[in-house]
Amino acid sequence: MSIADPAAALRGAGLRVTAPRLATLAAVGAHPHSDAETIARIVREDLGTVSRQAVYDVLNALSDVELLRRVSVGGRSMRYELHRHDNHHHLVCRRCGRLEDVACAVGEAPCLIPHDALGFDVEIADVVYRGLCADCRAAEAAPTPSTP
Repeated sequence: MSIADPAAALRGAGLRVTAPRLATLAAVGAHPHSDAETIARIVREDLGTVSRQAVYDVLNALSDVELLRRVSVGGRSMRYELHRHDNHHHLVCRRCGRLEDVACAVGEAPCLIPHDALGFDVEIADVVYRGLCADCRAAEAAPTPSTP
């Protein structure tokens, strides 16, 4: 997935159009659910000299204006995807880290309403389902060869 006009999207979000921002949007669009280090490597391969910190700053800026969406996969680890504003959720494998999109559980956004919203006007529900993917489940169930 990609943004049709990344420069216009940046301007519309009130950000200047810069090569690192364009390269970061392209990297995330081509490699959704990548972590910051992977995105930084792709951006550096594309642009040459750009610091890791500069890419991290771009990821934060693009997330703050909702051009990117951070997906927490546990601990301090974050993955990034283009923000589609569609309230989809994620499945993450606890063994291999595979991350997949999954449609909203039921109904329209926010699709999960808390029992007591404590005065909040709930707009989004971020859900991460955790478990084992089919490949890891199969590997876990496979018999191990016995050693003589």
